[in-house]
Amino acid sequence: MKFLNDVFKIMLLAGFVFAIQACSSDPLAEVAGGEVRGRINETGGAVFKGVPYAKPPEGELRWRDPEPVASWTGVLDAGSFGPACTQRIADWNAQEAPGNQEDCLYLNIWTPEWPVESPKAVMVWLHGGGNWGGAASVDYMDGTDLSREDIIFVSINYRLGVFGYFAHPGLTAESPHGTSGNYGLLDQMAALEWVRDNISQFGGDPGRVTVFGQSAGAIDTSYLAASPLTEGLIHRTIQQSGPPIRPIAQLAEAEAQGVRFAESLDAPDDVTEAINFLRSLSGPDLHQAAEAVRRDTDVAPITDPIIDGYLIPRRPAFVFQEGGELPIPMIIGNNVHEHPRGYTREDMLGVIDWNFLEEFRPKVMSYYGLDETELGNAVPQLGPAGDQLSADTRHRCGAVAQSIWRSSNGHPTYQYEFDPPVAGEELSRHQAEIGFIFGNLLSYGYLGGPYTESDSVISEQIQTYWANFAKTGDPNLPSLNGLPEWPQADHTEQPYMKFTLQGPEVREGLRREICDLYIRSLEKTLPAGTAATRPE
Repeated sequence: MKFLNDVFKIMLLAGFVFAIQACSSDPLAEVAGGEVRGRINETGGAVFKGVPYAKPPEGELRWRDPEPVASWTGVLDAGSFGPACTQRIADWNAQEAPGNQEDCLYLNIWTPEWPVESPKAVMVWLHGGGNWGGAASVDYMDGTDLSREDIIFVSINYRLGVFGYFAHPGLTAESPHGTSGNYGLLDQMAALEWVRDNISQFGGDPGRVTVFGQSAGAIDTSYLAASPLTEGLIHRTIQQSGPPIRPIAQLAEAEAQGVRFAESLDAPDDVTEAINFLRSLSGPDLHQAAEAVRRDTDVAPITDPIIDGYLIPRRPAFVFQEGGELPIPMIIGNNVHEHPRGYTREDMLGVIDWNFLEEFRPKVMSYYGLDETELGNAVPQLGPAGDQLSADTRHRCGAVAQSIWRSSNGHPTYQYEFDPPVAGEELSRHQAEIGFIFGNLLSYGYLGGPYTESDSVISEQIQTYWANFAKTGDPNLPSLNGLPEWPQADHTEQPYMKFTLQGPEVREGLRREICDLYIRSLEKTLPAGTAATRPE
């Protein structure tokens, strides 16, 4: 009994739940920090959930680079997800967000078999959510089905919002890199370093790591690919509805906003004392304070990735235009509809003025029918003119630009557009592809539907391309099983794969007329573009 009491005390001190009695059928793996016990999937393979890849970033570690995990005693039970990172709760993240906290740097691993017979390609997923919400624990991102494509699947949590992207001169002064902010991106990089060092224990090949993500996760993926610090950690990427085009703030601007936010909380004037004060606040209190001023641009902290001079030395779009990113294979694409915006005419004119040079304004107005009607022309599958404009400028034409730049610079790139909608909906909105890619066509929840057998076929098709790409860097290899060959992007014909309800089809020149105007405008303004407030 004394032994059990001692073990219980160790469990409480370490903050982990350990298995007191071993189960001979559970899979075990040795990783940085100690041994972990996962579970055998009913359908085959193994899953390890809630594996720590860094120390909890709380207390004195709030707003610091992630630190390696501390070693533990005994066997860590990896049978359930770790908590989501601190975030506000909306309709789309209502499943994973409850119980969120600062102690959240955990990852999850699915294998197609156990033990794994030969080294497998690895796919690391970065969830979306605007870098303020989301987590790896939602059921439609469960990796069981995707891992059956003979890959190792990894999903991670990373710091969000004011905890993940807060800059301040006091933080910059204490940083060994002379910078602050981008802690969420540094978490992602730390997770990739963990994968490099530990994934072989789960049957993964550290030399074949594909990073893929959706929305903010896709943007973060592209930022990592544009960073000089990630060479050797990433071997291919897939960006789903998130090109790295939008302007982002410089460190100095983010620091100034950080000071204004601290002052709004009556922090001391001294920058070091101000950081000590902010670190003394509880996580919930700090989160609520940031949320209270979220839309107040005078004092709201910048809580997005920034040009920090370290992880992101320059605007990523400029890096891609010059061909300075990792010269690795990439898949880049978007969904057909993306976001229902409900734009007024004034909204649309503001978006046009933001994204297009004045000389192109008449052509853009004509393209969307705004020269003839108050709200422009609706198009089947693409929706109202305002929704088309939003998808074109925030997703579609950015993906086209990135594909053109990469192919012009000799970097292998494959472009796509995804058309099938969430079951029961008419248009393929933002996130619609996630259930198909993961093979989780659920009958309930945010992406639930009644899905059909045809939807399952589409899911199998896109999984084939994604898994082939992860294994070889080419979505056509090792086998297509009768699917059409996906050509590499080029800057002349601009071929891309269109995933339709009838199956994948090769097409050319996605929205070429408007995207050509967008790219010409973008390329003329890129060197000067740094930070500003983008119309929503």
